[in-house]
Amino acid sequence: MGAFDYKKTQKELYLPTTTPSIIDVPEMVFIMIDGQGDPNTSAEYKTAVEILYGLSYSIKMSKKSGDRPDGYFDFVVPPLEGLWWHKDGGVISDVSDKAGFAWTSMIRQPEFVTGEVFEVAMAALARKKPELDLSLARLEKLTEGLCAQILHIGSYDDEPATVAVLEKFIASEGLRSDFSDKRRHHEIYLGDPRRTAPEKLKTVIRYPIAGRTGR
Repeated sequence: MGAFDYKKTQKELYLPTTTPSIIDVPEMVFIMIDGQGDPNTSAEYKTAVEILYGLSYSIKMSKKSGDRPDGYFDFVVPPLEGLWWHKDGGVISDVSDKAGFAWTSMIRQPEFVTGEVFEVAMAALARKKPELDLSLARLEKLTEGLCAQILHIGSYDDEPATVAVLEKFIASEGLRSDFSDKRRHHEIYLGDPRRTAPEKLKTVIRYPIAGRTGR
């Protein structure tokens, strides 16, 4: 039996199609790091991703140490995800203004990952990579609730066209986008930009939505 893979057991969350759909997203556990700036050039973003993967793999490999958590099961580390907004607090309207981006980068964790498991992973990674500022990371539960989502295929810079399709769908359903400090533009990265041609990248784009228009 292979490692548990959320992308296969919860395909509705990770493998939508290029046709928009509505989904009710349940509570999940994430390791998160906040930051600002252009993800292509920001050292802050690069460090955040390194910490997120470092902690996630420390938890995955805890099966080989004396720190095996209660309820542990072997799992495929889920994909990198990001919540995005403009640093002034609003929704991003100009994707070319990457210096104005604010973000929360995050990786989902299995249900057995408690605060104690997280702290053990932090200690293990600190021993391995003492140069990393692990105080940036936190363990947090997130419940997105009602959302609309679509699969974007291509460069991140070409997302506005896919977002336009998603927004048109939301309006056609008599719904509205519902952005707030707790509900953000959400992306899930199914491809690695370091190894995949831009035109072949696959990204889930998810928008929080709320009640019928006018209600």
